[in-house]
Amino acid sequence: MSNSQVLVVDDEEDIRALIQEILSEEGYGVTVAANADEARSARGGDKFDLILLDIWMPDTDGITLLREWSEGGDLNCPVVVMSGHGTVDTAVEATRLGAHDFVEKPLSLAKLLRTVEGALESAGKHGAGARGMLPSPLAPVGRSELMQALREKVQQYARHDAAVLLSGEPGTGRGAFARYMHALSRRAEEPLISLTAASLTDNNVEENLLGSERDGEVHMGAFEKANRGTLVIDELADLNATGQKILLGVLEDGRFTHVGGGQSVELDARVVATIDAGYKAKVESGELRRDLVAHLGILSVRVPPLREYAEDVPELLTYYVDKLVDSEGLGFRRFSVAAQNRLRNYPWPDNVRELKNLVRRLLMADTEDDISLEEVEAEISSAAPIDEPLVKQDLLALPLREAREQFERAYLQQQLVLCDGKVGQLAKRVGMERTHLYRKLRSLGVDFKSVGSDE
Repeated sequence: MSNSQVLVVDDEEDIRALIQEILSEEGYGVTVAANADEARSARGGDKFDLILLDIWMPDTDGITLLREWSEGGDLNCPVVVMSGHGTVDTAVEATRLGAHDFVEKPLSLAKLLRTVEGALESAGKHGAGARGMLPSPLAPVGRSELMQALREKVQQYARHDAAVLLSGEPGTGRGAFARYMHALSRRAEEPLISLTAASLTDNNVEENLLGSERDGEVHMGAFEKANRGTLVIDELADLNATGQKILLGVLEDGRFTHVGGGQSVELDARVVATIDAGYKAKVESGELRRDLVAHLGILSVRVPPLREYAEDVPELLTYYVDKLVDSEGLGFRRFSVAAQNRLRNYPWPDNVRELKNLVRRLLMADTEDDISLEEVEAEISSAAPIDEPLVKQDLLALPLREAREQFERAYLQQQLVLCDGKVGQLAKRVGMERTHLYRKLRSLGVDFKSVGSDE
């Protein structure tokens, strides 16, 4: 399927470049024009599926250009009008001339993407891979190098049919990436079936996965429900031993047999499994089959925690404000710069899920004022639980002394483990005099004797 072609007409170079970058990342073909003459020339040489048209331009304004196309019978694709100085009259006039929609500047990128997709769908087109079940937004939000690389990897894997293992901490959006991969694949028009591993018990796992036959009647299981589509198994590590054995057998054989049936059925579903970032410990303990993980992990994707791409937090905040205002009817509020900066430095122990819930709570406040730093501080926890890893602890919420003590405690505990509990080795590793190190460990409550024996 060819990508949808978009013409962006805007006299502001930075706006053109930004829109071109965002839409190109989503897989659209993008042509840019700085004025009406360039737009006319572009349309004379190429066929476009959508036009994004700025109103205020130096030579010929967007409304005049839209009227020219409309009255000349040359408007053969949807037009979305953009303006930083829009009025109701302008929007009405643009709509009368055939514009599909009207968006205001400064642009909300998430809203722009939704508008683009809606305009293409209205014309019977689809976005670059947006066939059927594309999540909102068209791709997971974020312009950091980490997220760009992750999207590229998912887009690459979407072209194949091999099983995929999506690992990451809870709340990172592994399920969203599974849906995104399905939407970009050749199976996008077929079913996307999601199965929570913890819901399968020893009593129901066979029938839920394989289906059954009774009195000549077939009851489909998950493999068959996902036929020609994608089966997502959520939290693979929660799948019981029987389920793991069944899943591995079906993946290896490419066939399965209904419970109570006698004829095998060919597997024609792509299997994608999500799993916690610490799954290797369960493999080592025997709770999770090594051969199953190896088979599913032929293609593997690590979905990073939000703290690793914190530069995308402001964009995520804007996206979820727009999304929740549109989908839940909540009042619109902006995050102040101070609030955004604070949240960029928050460790987000529950990742993107926590960010979305935070935005929802703040939008529920009965006020139209900007979201302040003080509101954000009141919402986020004053400190992460003491047993959380250091990277998940919100040290900025603590006084300097407490933050320093928490850091030193976590740092020395981890270094002590690496030294097998030997304080002599630890002293050399961290560059401290041994007697002073003993006092420091005792003052921080670090029990080095429980880790190992000293030299």
